[in-house]
Parts: sequence; C-alpha cells; structure tokens
Amino acid sequence: MADKPDAQDGDFILRLYEMRREPVLREMRDRLNFEFWPKSIDDIVAVQQDMGSPMNTAWRQVPSYWEMVYGMGSSGIVNAEYLVQNNGEGLLTWCKVAPHLDKLRDDNPRAFLNTEWAATKTDIGRQYVELLQQRFGEQLA
Repeated sequence: MADKPDAQDGDFILRLYEMRREPVLREMRDRLNFEFWPKSIDDIVAVQQDMGSPMNTAWRQVPSYWEMVYGMGSSGIVNAEYLVQNNGEGLLTWCKVAPHLDKLRDDNPRAFLNTEWAATKTDIGRQYVELLQQRFGEQLA
C-alpha cells in the first residue's frame, strides 16, 4: 500500500459514498446511529435475537457494511488513513459495542475485527473515536 492515497483510492472512496446513499442502507444507518444506544450486552442480544424487528435488520446490515469497508483498509486494498478519514461514521458503532466486545466475541470471535482495527490502529480512527466519545458521551455511558 502506498504511503499517500492516489486517484484509485479516491475513486474507491467515492464508490463507497455512493453505496452509503442507497435508500435502504441510509435508513438502516440512521436507525442504528440515532435510535440504538445499548447500555448492556443484553440490549445487543435482544436486537440480535428479534429477527422480525427493524432494528435487527439495521444491526445485520450496518456493522457488516462497515466491516467490509474497514477490511479493505486493513488488508491494504485502499490507503488506510484516507479510508478512515472519509468513513468515520462506522466508528460510532464501534463506540457502542466496544464495552461489550468480549461478550460479543464469545459467540463470534471475528465480531468487529475490522472496525476495531480502524478505531485502534489508524491515527485518524483513534481521533474519531475520541471525538465521538466526547460528542455522544451521555448516550454511550
């Protein structure tokens, strides 16, 4: 992976942005970002188990989208810092699940691995997490 992003990275980021604008993904992102504030692992498990609920649909779609996106950075497909700089929204989900990660990984050892990488192994990711924790501290507590 090059030290600096190139035109191919830019094109890739624009394609990811276009995908985020897709109506169903946008609705699911809004639902998970603004309506789901888990206070315990039980809140997450309840959403995971309620297969008929709209929040379950959001839970399945949104984190898997961000896992795919961040996986492309962690594997070197796209410049990592540039990717996270332009796709920080997924780190809000990280902030919500990080306190419950050990329990989530009891059932799925691969849960949020790429999102964790973006949040902890990139400079811009660490900055985003700090900003999100300040901005949404009350909801995340």
